[in-house]
Amino acid sequence: MLELHGIPVSPGVAIGPALVLNREGYRIPNCQVALEDIEEETQRLRRAVDAVSRSLESSRMETAAIAGDSTGDIFAAQLQMLHDPRLHAELQRRIRQGNQSAAYAVSQVLHRYASDLRKLENSLLAQRADDVVDIEQQLLEQLGAVTRRPLSELVEPVIVLTHNLTPSETANLDRRYVRGFCTEIGGPGGHMAIVAKGLELPAVVGIGDFLQTVRGTAQVIVDGDRGIVILDPDDETLRRYEEGRERRNNLALRLAELRDLPAITTDGVSVALSANIEFPHEVAACLERGAAGIGLYRTEFLYLASDEEPSEEDHYLAYREVVEAMHGRPVVIRTLDLGADKMGSRPVSEPEPNPFLGLRSIRLSLKSPELFRPQLRALLRAAVHGDVRVMFPLVTTLSELRQSKLLLNTIAEDLAEEGVPHRRDIPIGMMVEVPAAVLMLDRFVKEVDFLSIGTNDLVQYTLAVDRSNECVADLYQSSDPAVLRLIRRCVDVAAEANVPLSICGEMSSTPARSLLLVGMGVRSLSVSPNALPKLKKAIRSVSLAQCEEIAARAMTLEAARDIDLYLLERLGKIAPELIVS
Repeated sequence: MLELHGIPVSPGVAIGPALVLNREGYRIPNCQVALEDIEEETQRLRRAVDAVSRSLESSRMETAAIAGDSTGDIFAAQLQMLHDPRLHAELQRRIRQGNQSAAYAVSQVLHRYASDLRKLENSLLAQRADDVVDIEQQLLEQLGAVTRRPLSELVEPVIVLTHNLTPSETANLDRRYVRGFCTEIGGPGGHMAIVAKGLELPAVVGIGDFLQTVRGTAQVIVDGDRGIVILDPDDETLRRYEEGRERRNNLALRLAELRDLPAITTDGVSVALSANIEFPHEVAACLERGAAGIGLYRTEFLYLASDEEPSEEDHYLAYREVVEAMHGRPVVIRTLDLGADKMGSRPVSEPEPNPFLGLRSIRLSLKSPELFRPQLRALLRAAVHGDVRVMFPLVTTLSELRQSKLLLNTIAEDLAEEGVPHRRDIPIGMMVEVPAAVLMLDRFVKEVDFLSIGTNDLVQYTLAVDRSNECVADLYQSSDPAVLRLIRRCVDVAAEANVPLSICGEMSSTPARSLLLVGMGVRSLSVSPNALPKLKKAIRSVSLAQCEEIAARAMTLEAARDIDLYLLERLGKIAPELIVS
């Protein structure tokens, strides 16, 4: 048995036989084309481009039907790459002037494009190299230069182990047979990861060189929750995972019965449970699991899933889709949280030495009105279709909040003058994500309608720990006493000012910590859709007095580990079925 660790990009556990796909390793020879055959070679290239174009359009439509239009738009971006006039001009020049074969020209040009992208400092842009490689492979296949991987020929369930998967390969995985996959390279922000999440395939990426060690591997476990891949598990490990899967399935069926019931403690205290989403198609899962609303609608997907900045209409249509689908339930739309590790198609003028402390979130939006204004216009327009609220991220100073509110009001006046339907009286909130905002919260609460604590960044900035840095990952602890004290202050200040407060970070996604937060006075939590049933079960199993007792005890402990162990111990007594080893 061999246990490997990587980056979890799509949750769930998959068990099955291994299908090992080796690296492509192909090399296209430089075959010179005779003068009399050049015209036919250009026609071969044109036919190949047309065939790949039809294939990408088919992938776009099929993926959109399964995982939503935003995920399908990944292939729209590839189509745009495929039809780039500059690409075709260079290919034609190589064939007509350099007498190169179409296959050799494609291999040389697209290989260079992909290589240049991988050299970029911006990791998200570098990951776009996979899209270029995908197009190259498809063109070479149509030109008869390479043979496609056997993923379309599966007849039995497998776990795919490979160096990498392109977006189209991921989208075309037959979910009847592919139970999950793991790759040597890749990251959580790449298109492969986005597609995997949309298809709900358990996946672990970025494992490093491991294919050489898997010869003869028969059985594989992909733990997409923890980022673990187990090769040839022993009988005990296999039994444990299979029993765990059976327990999760049974628990999910029982928890589904709570969908239409309120999240209310045994002594009648109500807790609002909302959902965090990135894509419009996720609304279905939110409603299926009984979400009271959308507590955090991350809007960056419009940028990260496309090679072009979205227009005002793109924003409006995406927001309207979510708002209408929620049928009057509140939808909190967070304005762009770009920057740091997320930039989409927007070029970085100069690499920042420390992007998490640099031009990101509301700072970037305020410095880029051409980026910010279309979003705010679309947001106000979409508000006529339901209960829409706007939330500004990473607010650190009063000046940032006031500038944002002023711009929103100015845009509302512009829309009124243009006669464009909109709502200008929408609630305005801010995310509390930095200690400075916590310390100044008594001033901020006078100028907002609601607050939302983003614990992911609050933990990072409070403990000075980069949450994406594996070298200090053990120091990133949501239950650290310093973090709990900051949350306590937020709750107290918000309660005194009678301003609603929610928590939308990952900290609130675990049942044990949710009881702690309720005991601290939090009455609204927003989590990933799949976490909603467990939180509702935990809250309906406990009284407010018990939660307050839990919080009081936790606040006396001096280390995050001690706090988490205590919370798990209490949850085990209150709702033992929610404890997962």
